[in-house]
Amino acid sequence: MMLGIVTAATMIVSGGALAAPANAAPSETPTPLVVGGTLAAPGEFPWMVRLSMGCGGAMYTQSLVLTAAHCVGATGPTSSITATWGAVDLQDPARTTRTSNYVYRAPGYNGDGKDWALVRLSSPINSPLLKIATDTSLHAGSFTVAGWGATTQGGGQSRYLRKATVPYINDSTCAAQGGSYAGLIPNEEICAGILPGGGIDTCQGDSGGPMFTRNAANEWVQVGITSWGIGCAQPNAPGVYAEVQHFAADILAAAVSLGGGPGTGGVAVTNPGGRSSTVGTAVSATHSASGGTAPYTWTATGLPAGLSISSTTGTVTGTPTTAGSYSVTVTATAAAGGSGSTSYTWTVNPVGGCGPITNGTDLTIPDVSTVESAITVSGCAGNASSSSTVEVHIVHTYKGDLVVTLVAPDGSLYTLHNRTGGSADNIDTTYTVNLSSEARNGTWKLRVRDAAAADVGYLNSWTLRL
Repeated sequence: MMLGIVTAATMIVSGGALAAPANAAPSETPTPLVVGGTLAAPGEFPWMVRLSMGCGGAMYTQSLVLTAAHCVGATGPTSSITATWGAVDLQDPARTTRTSNYVYRAPGYNGDGKDWALVRLSSPINSPLLKIATDTSLHAGSFTVAGWGATTQGGGQSRYLRKATVPYINDSTCAAQGGSYAGLIPNEEICAGILPGGGIDTCQGDSGGPMFTRNAANEWVQVGITSWGIGCAQPNAPGVYAEVQHFAADILAAAVSLGGGPGTGGVAVTNPGGRSSTVGTAVSATHSASGGTAPYTWTATGLPAGLSISSTTGTVTGTPTTAGSYSVTVTATAAAGGSGSTSYTWTVNPVGGCGPITNGTDLTIPDVSTVESAITVSGCAGNASSSSTVEVHIVHTYKGDLVVTLVAPDGSLYTLHNRTGGSADNIDTTYTVNLSSEARNGTWKLRVRDAAAADVGYLNSWTLRL
């Protein structure tokens, strides 16, 4: 149902086109008002997210982005998605980025209906959250749509966040437009747009973004997820959105299973992302919560042996005693009732472990400069393998600027990435390297050089398997 039409939904035909992608050179400031839409003001929709595959989304919890199923692959671990948050301009140096570590796609999704998914971030973002509708009481009047999609059918995606207003269309009227609309799935899909003339709509690149309105308490509430439509802003061709209220319970259940659900009573616990430590080395990890009534009482299950959580502060402290991979769930219970939980993996490496060993400390990569991140290996006999691997995760807006080199303990250099990939975002790659001539023990370094001006980023993590 989505192909043969402009899938990824129909962006806002609301401003002068900015064909350059977010990681290209800046283009001219767009015209602020074309075909009924406007540029969004900074901070106007603080829960909006741009996803690197070219879709939108909204912060459902501080670790989960609600988007469209057709934007993502199958349910499972993935680090290939980068979320950009906190700016209307995708080239704003103050923007925040996070990589994904898991995707949950609606069970049974096959291209028709059920067009929702959750993207779990590698670490939380301290963002306001967009509530979702749990009934049909807001299915009336007009809705706001927003995104960085194309401003003309077939055009390039936008650098700047845009918004527009589209009126609600009931199911029978939408289905009466004929063609693909005759197959509209009641309850699972909701329509909005200008009939009969068109002129305001979402477009390719806006998929997964929210359609929202104000409730009686003047709070923004999401009623739809941008899904599909025939063309962009065409006559008699409204936008079709996943009907959020129909899936609200399923979305919540999925979020809880991912460790990021808001929980009963509106409590949300931030997810710190995967943790890595070493046997015998003391650790301290702090958790935080929002919503409900403070103070919170903290509990945890699955912590590595030797660690415990403070019931009053949510801080985990101690010294790990046993190597292994642990599934940790941390729960905060509010004083007036209600709780929320988050789950993540905590890996404890043995002393002198030969791998995998991860350095997960973020390291800023300044413009036109070189940085290094180190991993020290000890107690490992012999040389490394001829099929050793180096897993690299770098968040950067122009990976063609980057040279990435593995530096062996004896100073030998192994080039992993040499300014390839052009203007694409990020490096999320596992490189296989013949290190059979190198002794395992010693300090290994990942050297990252930014060789050109204008784009910056950071080394998120790297993992060495010898």
